[in-house]
Amino acid sequence: MLTACGGDAGSAAPGHSGHPGAPDRGTGAGAAPSAGHTGHNAQDVTFAQQMIPHHRQAVAMAALAPSRAKSQQVKDLAARIRKAQDPEITTLTGWLRAWGASVPDADSSAMTDMPGMDHSGSGHSAPSASGTAGTTGMPGMPGMMSDAEMSGLAKASGDAFDRAFLRMMVGHHEGALDMARTEQAKGAYGPATALAKSIVASQSAEIAGMKKILGER
Repeated sequence: MLTACGGDAGSAAPGHSGHPGAPDRGTGAGAAPSAGHTGHNAQDVTFAQQMIPHHRQAVAMAALAPSRAKSQQVKDLAARIRKAQDPEITTLTGWLRAWGASVPDADSSAMTDMPGMDHSGSGHSAPSASGTAGTTGMPGMPGMMSDAEMSGLAKASGDAFDRAFLRMMVGHHEGALDMARTEQAKGAYGPATALAKSIVASQSAEIAGMKKILGER
């Protein structure tokens, strides 16, 4: 079975099992980094600023699945992506605010009102902390889909949606792996590098699973 993005890691924080660096529910979402993990560098900031819109786009893609996918495997995968990445967006946002760095704006014009989008799964209304990302806000970000690709996905349904979703999510995940590996190599903030390690492990497994489904279609 495919696992959600940002899977288990040994350094996961309490209250967010399997997502290292996530805020403890006892202290509130987006809590400031703890005293033991205050050291960060420019790479950590870049990682958070890029992964937020990257995750937002994945959540936006996944929000289409309940009403447009045919395959239960695709619907289940989309639900796990939303469940995993919504809290990670909140965590990454909390880090940036604690560091005094800018948080990428959600582009309300990009994907919020796409036909067939389900905003109910994560408990957020759109636009929200986990809202939608503009695909043109950070040029060159690996794995991001174009507005035209997102529009095409929103118009697809049934088997055509399933194939397009899987192909697009494979590319999207591969972009996340690039960013996460850079963070692992160059980041200084422990929870951020732990999250990056978790993303590499979980999304590599998801890519293999999605390619297997595509090969069976």
